[in-house]
Amino acid sequence: MSITKKATVFAVGFGLVALSACGSSDSDSGGGDSKTVTLVSHNSWAVSKSVLAAFEKESGYKVKVLEDGDAGQAVNKAILTKDNPQGDVFFGVDNTLLSRALDNGLFQSYEAKGSDLILPEYRVDEDKHRVTPIDTGDICVNYDKAYFTEHKLDPPSSFDDLIKPAYKNLLVTENASTSSPGLGFLLGSAAKYGDSGWEGYWTKLKANGVKVVDGWEQAYNEEFSGSAGGKKAKADRPLVVSYASSPPAEVIYADPKPTTAPTGVAEGTCFRQVEYAGLLSNAGNSKGGKALLDFMLTKQFQDDMPLNMFVYPVREAAEVPQEFKTYGPQAKDPETLDPAKIADNRDQWVKSWTSLVLK
Repeated sequence: MSITKKATVFAVGFGLVALSACGSSDSDSGGGDSKTVTLVSHNSWAVSKSVLAAFEKESGYKVKVLEDGDAGQAVNKAILTKDNPQGDVFFGVDNTLLSRALDNGLFQSYEAKGSDLILPEYRVDEDKHRVTPIDTGDICVNYDKAYFTEHKLDPPSSFDDLIKPAYKNLLVTENASTSSPGLGFLLGSAAKYGDSGWEGYWTKLKANGVKVVDGWEQAYNEEFSGSAGGKKAKADRPLVVSYASSPPAEVIYADPKPTTAPTGVAEGTCFRQVEYAGLLSNAGNSKGGKALLDFMLTKQFQDDMPLNMFVYPVREAAEVPQEFKTYGPQAKDPETLDPAKIADNRDQWVKSWTSLVLK
């Protein structure tokens, strides 16, 4: 998600307490203790305490969570430590980075129970089962409704709109080399404009005053004027690269709750993201890791996930909260790219983007 997209970060912005766990250097941090299963993730993993407790009681495993920054950072660190992994299961590699993880041998094969219930459009690597789809979401430009109302300006609705003079100096995005949503936005532009057009688009976007920051939390909670955190920080950018599920979070965590979301989504800027989990190669507790992967595909976990991580489930017949249907429906026609296309071009696209936008 990604996507995110994420309840942990939203909760911090609203001064709430969210589920989190920190790393440890004790003897079971690598999953060597057969009663402990260790999940390595980006910093947006979250699950209801009651749901996690039910898994721990039923399985007999205690779950330890090691959060390791943004998705891109977490994946890179997991690859570097694959011979002596920090844990047993990795969650949070998405379709923008999947080939990097697979090409570097990050995961071992395991077909999780319930895989046959995953919606067909999200299934990948079905011959080897090195990863299991867990959630999906859309990376999209969000806008501050109040700003556009006050300035009597229609919010942008497409990639093309963002380079128009009316939106000069309004957009903040994340670094495509360090941030999952930043990379997703770059890939969305590559899908939209093709190999021969995306660089020209970014040249125009740069000339139109796009601001680039390191990661989502800074962009959304410090730079974006429409978020609760941004309002406190007196942010001045009314457009941000975030998620289609961000508006529901602004409603759910507000006190008092507004009748409408204060932010909206420019649906013509969306890129479809899918997140996966996998059993790490050389996992110290592979049996516990397999049980945890099975759990993440249960209806109980999939139903619980949206309001904790602000993503959509991938399991058939999983429940989608009404708040998502009202304030953050999935994009009807998001940009997508074939995983093989991403694998062949991602690193060069990021290198070219860095030279073009950051220098």
